[in-house]
Amino acid sequence: MNGAAIALVLLLADCVSGHHDDSASPVPRLKIDWQPVTHYLDSAVARGAAPGAVLGVTHDGERFIYGTGRLGDLDAGRPGATTMYDLASLTKVVGLTTGLMLAVSEGKIDLDAPVQRYVPAFAGPEKEKITVRLLLAHAGGLRGWRPLFREVSSRPDAFALADTTPLVFAPGSQDVYSDLGAIVLTQVLETVYHQRIDSLLQQRIFEPLGLTSLRYLPPSDWLSRIAPTEMDPWRGHVLRGEVHDENAAIMGGVSGHAGLFGSVEDLLGFAEWMLAQADRRTGGQAVGSTVSTDSMGQPSARPTLRPSVLETFTTRQNLVPRSSRALGWDTPDSGSSSGRLLSPHSIGHTGFTGTSIWIDFDRRVAIVLLSNRVHPTRNNPRWNPVRAGIADLVMTTLFEDVR
Repeated sequence: MNGAAIALVLLLADCVSGHHDDSASPVPRLKIDWQPVTHYLDSAVARGAAPGAVLGVTHDGERFIYGTGRLGDLDAGRPGATTMYDLASLTKVVGLTTGLMLAVSEGKIDLDAPVQRYVPAFAGPEKEKITVRLLLAHAGGLRGWRPLFREVSSRPDAFALADTTPLVFAPGSQDVYSDLGAIVLTQVLETVYHQRIDSLLQQRIFEPLGLTSLRYLPPSDWLSRIAPTEMDPWRGHVLRGEVHDENAAIMGGVSGHAGLFGSVEDLLGFAEWMLAQADRRTGGQAVGSTVSTDSMGQPSARPTLRPSVLETFTTRQNLVPRSSRALGWDTPDSGSSSGRLLSPHSIGHTGFTGTSIWIDFDRRVAIVLLSNRVHPTRNNPRWNPVRAGIADLVMTTLFEDVR
C-alpha cells in the first residue's frame, strides 16, 4: 500500500461517520505497509464474521486506523475512527478497573482488604474471605453469571441479588470469569467515592483525558454514529445506543461489568495514557497530548496512577494455578485473543459484542479492534479467531524481529 492509499484509508476512517471529534489532537500516522492486515480484516468481514469493524493501532504515539464493512444490515455507512460501539466487557477494564486503580492510588481501597469492609451487604458463607484482589482476579468463588434481569427490575435490587448469590467454589481455589464479581466491585468503587460509576469515570478519567465520546448512556442525537447490536428478543427491537448486556440494562445501563460505549479513537487515547503511565520517561504524559479542558472549558488535570499500583494491576497474579489473570485485565495466553506475538508484559480484554483491546508495554504498542459481531444475532462464532489473527499480523507488520 503506497503513501497515498494509506492517507485515503485514514481519511475515510476519520470522516465517514460524519462526526468529527474536535477535541482529538492531531497525531503522526504510522507509514508502513498495512495491506496484509487490512486484507485479512476485509476478508473476515466479507465472510460474515461481523457487519463491519474498525482497527486502531498506536505505537510510540503514532496511529493507524482502518474501518471496513458497514454499520449494520440497514445502514450501509462505513465505520471509522469516530464510530461508537457497545464495548460490552471492555467496560470492566477501561472503566471499572481504571476507577479501582485510581482508588488504590489515592489510598481509598486496600486490595487485600475483605470486600465486606466496603460492601457489608456482600454476605454469605465464606464471603468474609474474599478480598478485592480476589474479585479482580476472578478468583473469588462467585458464579460467572446470573440472569438478574429475569429476577429483579432495578439497580439496587440487582446489587442486592449479586451480593447474596451463594458462592460456587472456595475463594481463591479456581479462576472463573465472573460478571457478578464486577457488579460487586462496582459497589466497592461507588461506596468509596460516594458517586455513581458513570459520573465518577467521566469526571476523573474520561473528560480529563479528552475522551469525549467514551461514556455510558450515549445521547439519542448520537445514534447515527453508533453501530447497532442485536435484534434482542427480550426487548423486542434492534439495539442501537442501548446497552446490549441484559443485566446492565436492568441497572439503568450503568454498571462496572458492561455499559460503556466508545470509538477506536477513544480507546487509542486511553491506551496511550496507559502506556505513558508505565513509561517514566514521559512523566505520565501521553506522547503528543495536549492540556485538556472540562465541559465548562476549564483546564482539567490529567489523572495519574502510582507506578507501583499500575505494575500490580498489570502483572499476572498467579493466585490460581494456570490462571492468566492480572487484576481486572488478562495477560497473553495460549489460544487467547492476544495471538502468539505480544510480549509477556501485555494486558488485554475482550467484549461479547465483538470488541477487544491489547496493550503491550514492552513494545509500546496497543491494538484496538471494535466490531458489532452480534448484529443482528449473537449466534455468530466467526469473530473469535479474527482477534488473534489481527494481533499477530499487526505485530509482524510493525516489528521485523517477530516475523
